[in-house]
Amino acid sequence: MPLCLYKTSDAAGPRLGLIVDDRVIGVAAAGGPQSLADAMTMSSDDLRTRLDAVAQSGGEGIPLSAVTLCAPIDRQEVWAAGVTYLRSRDARMEESVSAKSAYDLVYEADRPEIFFKATPNRVTGPGEEIAIRGDSTWDVPEPELALAINRDGEIIGYTVGNDMSSRSIEGENPLYLPQAKMYAKCAGLGPSITLAWEMGDIRGKAIRLIIRRNGEILFDDATSTSQIHRTFDDLVKYLRTHNDFPQGVFLMTGTGIIPPSEFTLEQGDDVEIIIDKIGSLRQPVIRLA
Repeated sequence: MPLCLYKTSDAAGPRLGLIVDDRVIGVAAAGGPQSLADAMTMSSDDLRTRLDAVAQSGGEGIPLSAVTLCAPIDRQEVWAAGVTYLRSRDARMEESVSAKSAYDLVYEADRPEIFFKATPNRVTGPGEEIAIRGDSTWDVPEPELALAINRDGEIIGYTVGNDMSSRSIEGENPLYLPQAKMYAKCAGLGPSITLAWEMGDIRGKAIRLIIRRNGEILFDDATSTSQIHRTFDDLVKYLRTHNDFPQGVFLMTGTGIIPPSEFTLEQGDDVEIIIDKIGSLRQPVIRLA
C-alpha cells in the first residue's frame, strides 16, 4: 500500500493518497493525516496504525488509471549522499583531474559526503520534465534509492530518486558541486512511497537505468542496493546531526550506475529509473535556456 500524492480532473492541487490494489484512497477523507508533511511528523508506529485504518475503512477510492501521480513531496527538503558506491567514487575521480584523492578519501572516511539537493519546487515527478543546465556540456542522470525520513529520523519509506548532475561543472572544481547539482528541475522523485514496514529488507533490490533517444534505447544498466558502501542508518545519523527536519526529509543514497564518459544527456532524451518493489520513474529531459 504505497503512499502517493495525486491529482484528479476536479482537484486544484495534489492530495495524499494510499494505493490499495489498483485504486487510490484519499487519506485525509478517510480519517488519516491531512498531508504528507502531517504524515511525516508522526512516529512510524502511529503512521502505520492510521494508514491501516484508512485501508480498512472500506472507501471505494478512485481507479489508479484515473489519477495523475505527482512527485511525493510537499514541504520537505531533498538531500543527497555521494560516493556511497565504488562505481560513483571511480567516476568522480575520472571526471576530476584536481581532486582524485578527495573522492577516494571520502569513500573510506567515517563521515559520508552529504549535500543539499533540492527544495520542493525544484523536484519533478512521473512524466514531468527533468532538466540539464544550459551552461553544462556533460550531464548524466543518477539513479538512486531515496529514503523518506520522518521528523524523528525514522525511515518510513522508499521512493525512486534521480539526482541529475553536471559532470563538466563539478569536474572543473569540486567546489562547484552546488552548481552542478542544484538548479531548476534538478531532482526527480516518484512514483510513490513504498512503506518501510511493507518493504522488508531493502538490501539486494535491483536498480535499473534506461535512457532512450528518439525511441531507441541508448543506455541500459543495473546495480543493486547491496553494493552500497554505507548503512542507511549511518547516512541518516550524519544527515540529522545538528540538523532538524520538522516535516520530514528525503535523502538520496548515492548512485552505482554511471554512463560511459563519452555519453551526455540531450534535450528530448527519456530517462527511466526502475527499483525493484518500489516502482518506475520515467521523465523527459529538457535543456534549460
